[in-house]
Amino acid sequence: MFCRSDGVRGEAMEPPVASCRCHFFDGCSDLQPPPPTGGGEHWVDEVLRRRFLRLARWKEKRRRLDRSLPVTSLMEFNSEDEIQQLSLSTDFLVELSDGIFAKRESCSTFATFSHQAVNFILSLLKNILLSKREKELVEEIIDGLVTRLMKRMCTIPENAGTSDSGPVDCSDAQFNVQHLFRKLGNEEFIGQRIILAVSQKISNVSESLLLLDPFDDSFPDMHGNMFIMIQLIEFLISDYMKIWLCCEQFDKKIFEEWVRSILKARKDLEVVENINGLYVVYIERVVGRLAREVAPAAYQGKLDLDVFSKLLC
Repeated sequence: MFCRSDGVRGEAMEPPVASCRCHFFDGCSDLQPPPPTGGGEHWVDEVLRRRFLRLARWKEKRRRLDRSLPVTSLMEFNSEDEIQQLSLSTDFLVELSDGIFAKRESCSTFATFSHQAVNFILSLLKNILLSKREKELVEEIIDGLVTRLMKRMCTIPENAGTSDSGPVDCSDAQFNVQHLFRKLGNEEFIGQRIILAVSQKISNVSESLLLLDPFDDSFPDMHGNMFIMIQLIEFLISDYMKIWLCCEQFDKKIFEEWVRSILKARKDLEVVENINGLYVVYIERVVGRLAREVAPAAYQGKLDLDVFSKLLC
């Protein structure tokens, strides 16, 4: 057995995981709203919760030991500190994503562990937000998670590495990370921040494409990244926009910020239309869907009508 619940002792081996197939990544390319769920959508079984936390803590101890930190620092973990658990869980999820890029494929336990990690993060975040504690620290943790996963999803050869036969295709790993984003977006606090970060990244990449040599090795990958980012925004709007707008803690400020950011991304993509006109086609589809979804919110005062009118242009 790995260790007791307090993590004080145990063999240095990863806890086993059930061998049954996890369906977490099934249908990850389908553009359709998720089936309706009851009030327990964030519920995490207590046994799985303890098992996941034990694994996450074990991973964290290994990571700290690899960095030659004092062993005494490993005993500072407070199992009752939900914010600390949230930080630990986000680190664990990023480490899982690093693993699939390093191996060029997802291992048999990746779906199960990432499924548990996402559920655990959503459950913790819901409890923390309801208690209205340490909002700035929580924002920092979530923004860090989004930023780090974004770097994995937008991999280019310099970051992805190559094999003896040439550049390695990381598209499957990228779509896995895209799906992690899509699942994390179930929580409005995370989902809106994902769209903001992605739309800003689209603008940055479009500027880079204008200056990049078309014969540069990273050019095709930047094109692939552009499409996967636009697709992610469409997924999130399709899946959750109606749910977010009904959320009691809906953040109107960040909502308006990312809508403006999408409009800027559309304008920036129009500049590079001569390179690839499909960018504009896809972003226009996203803007059209967004306009349909947020129309009621605009007339309810949740979105500036001037901003909404630009969505209709």
